[in-house]
Amino acid sequence: MRHAALIVTFMLAAPFALYAQQSSTGSTAQGNQNDPTLLRLPTVMITVEKQPEDAQKSPLSVTAVTKQALENAVPQSVSDASVLAPNVWFNEFTARKLSNPRFRGIGSSPNNPGITTYIDGVPQLNANSSSLELAGIEQIEFVRGPQSALYGRNSLGGLVNITSVRPSLSNWTGSLVAPFGNFGAAEASGAVSGPLISNKAGVGVVFGYSARDGFTRNDITGHDLDSRSAFFTKSQLLFTPGPNWEARALVTTERARDGDYALNDLTALRARPFHAARNFEGSTDRDIVAPTFQLHRLGKVDVTSITGIVSWKTDDSTDLDYTALPLVTRTNHEEDVQFTQEVRVASGKDGAIPLSGAVSLSWQTGIFLFRQNYDQDAVNSYSPFLLSPLLGFPVTQHTPTAALDDNGVGGYGRVTFTIRKNFDATFGVRGDHEKKEAALNTFFIPAIAPAAAVNAEDTFNDVSPQFTVAYRAMEDRAMVYATASRGFKAGGFNPAALPGSEAYGQEHNWNYEGGLKSIAAAGRLGLNANVFYMQWDDLQVNTPNPFVPGQFFIVNAGGATSKGVELELNAKLFEGCDFFSGLGYTDAKFDSGSVSGGVPVGGKRIANMPKYTADFGGQYSVAVSSKATAYGRAEFVFRGAYHYDDANTQEQEAYSISNFRAGVRGRYLFGEAWVRNAFDTRYIPTAFAFAGLAPSGFIGEMGAPRTYGVRAGVTF
Repeated sequence: MRHAALIVTFMLAAPFALYAQQSSTGSTAQGNQNDPTLLRLPTVMITVEKQPEDAQKSPLSVTAVTKQALENAVPQSVSDASVLAPNVWFNEFTARKLSNPRFRGIGSSPNNPGITTYIDGVPQLNANSSSLELAGIEQIEFVRGPQSALYGRNSLGGLVNITSVRPSLSNWTGSLVAPFGNFGAAEASGAVSGPLISNKAGVGVVFGYSARDGFTRNDITGHDLDSRSAFFTKSQLLFTPGPNWEARALVTTERARDGDYALNDLTALRARPFHAARNFEGSTDRDIVAPTFQLHRLGKVDVTSITGIVSWKTDDSTDLDYTALPLVTRTNHEEDVQFTQEVRVASGKDGAIPLSGAVSLSWQTGIFLFRQNYDQDAVNSYSPFLLSPLLGFPVTQHTPTAALDDNGVGGYGRVTFTIRKNFDATFGVRGDHEKKEAALNTFFIPAIAPAAAVNAEDTFNDVSPQFTVAYRAMEDRAMVYATASRGFKAGGFNPAALPGSEAYGQEHNWNYEGGLKSIAAAGRLGLNANVFYMQWDDLQVNTPNPFVPGQFFIVNAGGATSKGVELELNAKLFEGCDFFSGLGYTDAKFDSGSVSGGVPVGGKRIANMPKYTADFGGQYSVAVSSKATAYGRAEFVFRGAYHYDDANTQEQEAYSISNFRAGVRGRYLFGEAWVRNAFDTRYIPTAFAFAGLAPSGFIGEMGAPRTYGVRAGVTF
């Protein structure tokens, strides 16, 4: 925790020291210090509670990465943006289909995420569709703590709420951007938006192509392994037939063609980073089409309908032994189609019900329906004699061919009593019911062993309550809150698992949290802090299959406890100068008696959750002429040590990454230079047990090396 102590000292001391220094001079680098629009932190509105609300007045732990912050930092993925959120960690591979968020220690497999990503109100029920190109994004909200009282299944750790930029109804705007960098990185993206009928109908289109070479070299062939490329679009139509009505249609598409997984033995990676040796080079392809339709009616009673379809398929292949020997390869086809429908009715902005002269009531209620159909065919191809000295011919194993069907319905309601305009008491509850069916088949060609078939179904029911109290003081410049909420993660079936482990049960938790949100120094400083304690039962863990390399299945390991703190400090130091920082500490451990992968893990730390996460940085801009502004940004990210496995046998040590960006922006043109991981920190963020084929017992992927480039564009 030495790094964390230094960080928290700096994040608390630096803005106050700079603020005091600036105040003593009585001037700024750029003129009018008394302009309140320039010297106040902007109001950030969030929608995670299903209606717009000031983030500083919302009694929950949320970090909102706004459109302005996205334009300043230019993250390349949702996980890049997440570095600004305390106690948030993404466990992901270079191939973009595998991206699994973990909040406060909670996570799971892509097929049953512990943190669900919502894109324009539509949940991504499988994490394979959650990590998209950040095209036309208005805001990303990282919400920590159970949200099951509003969102139901698979949000017991929190959620990622992504919203898209709305089309303009008043004037035409657009942009064309072209970044270039090392590793052959190149991109061309554009956007255009404007009215079809002034103040009635608007259209927006975002499109682009991005590509880069791989970071990892295959010493056998001399090729790079982990290249990436994608073509992406987002189209929107916004129609406002009347002052209280709005209809919005969106279609998001992405065609990704990524290289192979850059996996290698953990010890070998540490000795020779970004090198591998394999005789077979695979690829990872993903196609996504996601139409969404939203309908809103605003008034004293608001009505919202959100209809979403997400259709995706992936095809990937890899050298499953990850050696130079022709031992085993794997091809994997997955496809998924989900349909969701939510209808919500709520009291409007001015629709709170007065109960007395001092008490008013606001409310919301809704119903959610979904259907999901998931299919997989994973094939391992073994070389002659590998499985047995008696099998002198190649063998393929379908493990599995699987069809998983899921149907569910949920209903929720929430009421908030506001007393004397500064005290809120909120009570919410949601009930969920779903039915799951599974058809699982595992077999060999030729049939060297009997085939295994499982046909099963099960139903799951749950009730998730939430209780919150909040008190606002100092003319809404400070708020204290406390909340208790119950979350759950659905049970289900593994596409492939050890015999007898095809099914797994629901996971539950209770989260107790208290926090403070405050604004000081005439709106120039914002400090948010919270403490949490979480106890959860029937914890689902992703366990490697000891008989099928590179394959995992979910089991219920037992209980666990997570507790920690989170701090965020933002400051408008003076005109053009902004400071941001965050710190999270998580102590997440298995309870006594817990078992993972057949091994007792009581007292062990939950895998893939750093002991602490921290960031701090700033951005400064200054006018160089009446038509141009120069700017610079520095960002420092710290991650504490964490273990790769539940038994805590291998770990990644603490590390830090520094990012820098500088440029000049005019009215229509801009140009900038950037560098990420400026000091070329070597780290292995992702690794997992791989007994038998890896000498160390683990394989992993390196984190991205130093990348740099230039970016130029035109906007209007």
